[in-house]
Amino acid sequence: MILEYKIDERAEEISVRSFLKRQGLSTHLWRRLKHQGSLSVNGQPVLRATLAKLRGGDILRCEIPESTAIEPEEIPLDIRYEDENLLIVNKPREMLVHPIAKEQHGTLANAVAYYYQTKKEPCVFHPTHRLDRNTTGLVLIAKQPHIQSLLTGKDGARFHRTYLAVVHGKLPNGDGTIDLPIRRKPTSFIEQEIHETGKPAVTWYRVISASDAVSLVELRPITGRTHQLRVHLAAVGHPILGDDLYGEPSPLIARQALHAYRLDLIHPVTHEPLTIEAPLPEDYISVLRCLGLPCQ
Repeated sequence: MILEYKIDERAEEISVRSFLKRQGLSTHLWRRLKHQGSLSVNGQPVLRATLAKLRGGDILRCEIPESTAIEPEEIPLDIRYEDENLLIVNKPREMLVHPIAKEQHGTLANAVAYYYQTKKEPCVFHPTHRLDRNTTGLVLIAKQPHIQSLLTGKDGARFHRTYLAVVHGKLPNGDGTIDLPIRRKPTSFIEQEIHETGKPAVTWYRVISASDAVSLVELRPITGRTHQLRVHLAAVGHPILGDDLYGEPSPLIARQALHAYRLDLIHPVTHEPLTIEAPLPEDYISVLRCLGLPCQ
């Protein structure tokens, strides 16, 4: 990865580290630059990055090595948006976002690695968030690590995800929030639970349509805990249809009826607002029709 900046002529003297931090470079990337990369100011190599200073008019160039063990695989991608900084894809069901120890192939990361390879783009897979294997919908991917850092800064993610879910039972009309802390269940490597010692977790919801048996709701996670939406809805007595971990299997759908259909963000480089949507998958549409719920 190569980063190049021209310092504003009116800028006051600043250290290279402070300047790069303002550009969104994470501590991890700074260490990689310092120990493995190279840095130059006005074409002259900088040997001690921690002592380097920048002045108005300087040109800073950084080369940060990247490595990845993800194997490219030719897997179709449903790309909903792309530019030189971002890639937004619509993930299908039965697909992991990233390889795990026992499953190194067939993931979104493998598909994206192949896509980058065909375009001859020197990009590495940098997802800004994850979806569960059987949750469908939009995944926001940064093409460079400093873009990922800009989108997921310490003060919280700079994007908003909106989901549709079919849940058991009739939720009251209107909107509201679920504010319950979540932690990993001590007896499980996967399952999460509501517990007072857990991390803060907040979910906003709005009821779109409801019958005595089911409700169609719009969801927005304010925080980003593992399985947050699934855990929160189960905790208030309305588990997501088909969720066999926090609810029960359904004959209507072979997975949890949860779809990340909209993504809103301010572009980290152009600062323009972006709204991207993904259509409902066929199995989700079938469920809505069967239950007499509106197909968004």
